[in-house]
Amino acid sequence: MSEYTFDDLAVVMGTYNEEQAIGSVLADIDRITDGRAEVVCVDGSDDRTPEIARKMGARVVEQEPQGYGVAVEAAVLAPDRPVVVTTDCDDTYPMEFLPKFLDLINDGYDVVSGDRITTGAETMPRLNRFGNVAFARLASFLMGAPVHDTTTGMRAYRRELLHDIDWTENTGLSAELLLRPAMRGYKIAEVPIPYRERAGETKLDPFAGGAAIAKSIVKVCLEERIRR
Repeated sequence: MSEYTFDDLAVVMGTYNEEQAIGSVLADIDRITDGRAEVVCVDGSDDRTPEIARKMGARVVEQEPQGYGVAVEAAVLAPDRPVVVTTDCDDTYPMEFLPKFLDLINDGYDVVSGDRITTGAETMPRLNRFGNVAFARLASFLMGAPVHDTTTGMRAYRRELLHDIDWTENTGLSAELLLRPAMRGYKIAEVPIPYRERAGETKLDPFAGGAAIAKSIVKVCLEERIRR
């Protein structure tokens, strides 16, 4: 089988009022992939985000705002290309790592997950950093295997995996997208990545959102243990 190239890659994201960052993110993807990757934005914005995305060549799927996970699930299931990379549209994730992620998929990994925590995530607010460390420890305990960053927004997946698993979570979808494949025996790689200061304001309440993510981690891990 021939190796995947950027022509086989789709970069997807859920977007909501990200006009400050969308141009920079899409320009980075275009530059790194020589314009060969498909870009899909599932958008619920009421600002210029979808207009900017379309002008820069992205496919925009409009959706009423229903939460992070609903948008991202629609985004990961939309492309036909065999390798799907998720990212957030706040300019925090390093698109320069796209070639490395693709190389690891070519090496046989089913999921390649960007690990922000191991490198320190110094630009992340302290409360968020503490929460993400706690989520990883909780998931590691329940899974019985170490994981370093359960809520990263940057991952690469084999497309068939995304369609083979039923996704159930909304706020906790980032964790679910890692935990279910890991607990079903798919081959997972975590790659330490730098994490930049976000452009624009965060949409997630750290307390309500954190509680929802923790609940999702417990629910998903227990369901997967029962499934075994």
